[in-house]
Amino acid sequence: MKVTDVKCIIADCFRTNWAFVKVYTDEGIDGVGEATLEYKEKALAGAVEHIRDYLIGKDPTRIEEHFQTVYRDAYWRGGPVLMSALSAVEIALWDILGKSLGKPVYALLGGKMRDRVRIYANGWFAGAKTPEQFAGKAKIALGRGVTALKWDPFGKSFMEISNADLDTALECIARVKEATEGKVDLLIEGHGRFNVPTAINIAKKLEQFGPMFFEEPVPPDNLDAMAQVRDKSPVPVSAGERLYSLRNFRDLFEKHAVDYIQPDVSHAGGILELKKIAAMADAYYIPFAPHNPSGPVANAATLQLAACTGNFSILEIMYSDVTWRKDICDEDLEYSDGYITIPDRPGIGVNINEEECARHPYLPHTLRHYTGALTDIRSAETAFFY
Repeated sequence: MKVTDVKCIIADCFRTNWAFVKVYTDEGIDGVGEATLEYKEKALAGAVEHIRDYLIGKDPTRIEEHFQTVYRDAYWRGGPVLMSALSAVEIALWDILGKSLGKPVYALLGGKMRDRVRIYANGWFAGAKTPEQFAGKAKIALGRGVTALKWDPFGKSFMEISNADLDTALECIARVKEATEGKVDLLIEGHGRFNVPTAINIAKKLEQFGPMFFEEPVPPDNLDAMAQVRDKSPVPVSAGERLYSLRNFRDLFEKHAVDYIQPDVSHAGGILELKKIAAMADAYYIPFAPHNPSGPVANAATLQLAACTGNFSILEIMYSDVTWRKDICDEDLEYSDGYITIPDRPGIGVNINEEECARHPYLPHTLRHYTGALTDIRSAETAFFY
């Protein structure tokens, strides 16, 4: 079997653009990966084209060799565009291998450890701006069986936060906790927005709510700063979605900077690289809670990892998405009581429809994490994730 083509397929999904990568072979078996970024899709397509030049005519099942060769030959290595393109191609190669053997990817990585995985919802708060509105949205999520909710309550604050804005954020958390009757785990998103003393102060104020974790309390650029916060935080700290390789995570572990790791399968090297990162975390007894707010292909790949990784903890998922998600792929999620069942289809378990993707072409988007625009990202009709 030989690779005959590699394509980058972009589809608008309002919040951003899904970036899928499809690898084709001469035996009619194709594989799909995902590298959804925020606003770098054109650069990503160029990086995929360079990888295509290397892969044409090669055996797609020699996955580790291809990963190491592309990574090694990238002089300016480690950045999001290259690693995202490489991650998507790597996922697609695993998809091909699984399909060619008639096995789900998890069966090729040690076998299934669990039949279902617990999820936490992101994006459940769409349209909410006040603590009362967040509470109302949380109550709806509770009624749908969601057992863990993540959100960023900090508005437009950056580096520092006023007492008034912090009080509003804490009131929002209190209202959500009350609305969910203590039955839902709370995960507080920081989006890497605060300086060290502010993050420590916020962490201490969060203790009263018993959150599962405080995510990215400081920017990801300085892991020593993250370690300072974690050292003084009375609540668990999580990070890792903006680290792009096994080497970056080595530093995170050696500095004892987090309690949970959140690598993204679309950006940190793909399926096998995340398996390696999770194994390294396991040596430190750190749980694996992968970042996963992207599209159906990334979700499918991450579910394969969740099935076969010992220190897996919980999986992020977008609570709602555009109504055409069901048209552009054959995703078939089985959801119940806050858990998703691991699918048993060959490969990663999902295929995309290129014609339907073309009906939703690339559109530029602006998602402003630090100016309070996150609650307005769903401007079109949406559907619950399953």
